[in-house]
Amino acid sequence: MNKPVIETKGLTRTFLQGGQTINAIKPLDMVINHGELVAIQGTSGSGKSTLLHLLALLDRPTAGSYFLDGTDTAKMSDNEQSDARNRLIGIVFQNFYLIPYATAVENVMLPGLYRRGKQPRIRQRAEELLESVGLGNRINFKPSSLSGGQQQRVALARAMFNNPPLLLADEPTGQLDTTTSNEILDLFEQINKTGKTIILVTHDPLTADTARRHITFKDGEVVNDKEQPATRKKDQRTVSNNK
Repeated sequence: MNKPVIETKGLTRTFLQGGQTINAIKPLDMVINHGELVAIQGTSGSGKSTLLHLLALLDRPTAGSYFLDGTDTAKMSDNEQSDARNRLIGIVFQNFYLIPYATAVENVMLPGLYRRGKQPRIRQRAEELLESVGLGNRINFKPSSLSGGQQQRVALARAMFNNPPLLLADEPTGQLDTTTSNEILDLFEQINKTGKTIILVTHDPLTADTARRHITFKDGEVVNDKEQPATRKKDQRTVSNNK
């Protein structure tokens, strides 16, 4: 039996602020299995972004356990966590975080360069990924020459470079118009159908309605966790490379 891609037991994150203890994440028990498409919803300050940083191994919990694909992350050194993040997790941010002086293909190549692979193969992989997200004719464009939707596609291609089992997306449509948002969410759905686990962290109902499982956060804890059919109303227009 496959182990969950994510399992937390009493996961907690507290911060000291002005001499007071802030419980950003209260003891959390959560299981997310391989192949799920999950939306984590909540207002600003609810704790959802803190949770994403913990799941992405960008922060360490104050207490509790986090098992990533069956491995206790607390037992990993910083270098081991960095390696696990590079191999097992793809991260898509609201602000894209592309290198401004690098081309689209160079941005997508970064995870492969981190692992010191052979550059011709790394470039070929990056070009194939850009083609898969509809940017085969934009590989040599720098971010300043790309629209917001195109930049998010580059970020998504970069996140998929190492074929990770888990994709984490933080407000992936937060800077996009409705039509372009639908196109990006269509891509997430297509990727999920290949067996990838996807977690969409969002406050946007359109984005959340893409998922079949909704987890609602409030004041650092889960107040609702339910499964329902995906209900997002899709734009019927064909995906455009120019969005």
